Amino acid sequence: MTKTQPDLPTHPSGYSPYDVAEHLRNPAEMAAYLDAWLQEAPDDASGIARALGDIARAKGVAQVEVDIDD
Repeated sequence: MTKTQPDLPTHPSGYSPYDVAEHLRNPAEMAAYLDAWLQEAPDDASGIARALGDIARAKGVAQVEVDIDD
């Protein structure tokens, strides 16, 4: 199955919107990105949720793993 990018609106200047998910290429980068959110804005639940969404898009929703310690 080929993964296709959605058509993103183009800014009037001709540039496409920046999508951080395109730049999170491996687990270390994803962890660093989330860690930065947690350090810089630990009380920003919507920002942290957005960061998790970016990571999910970067990995592909079907590949997201959840590790819960009992």
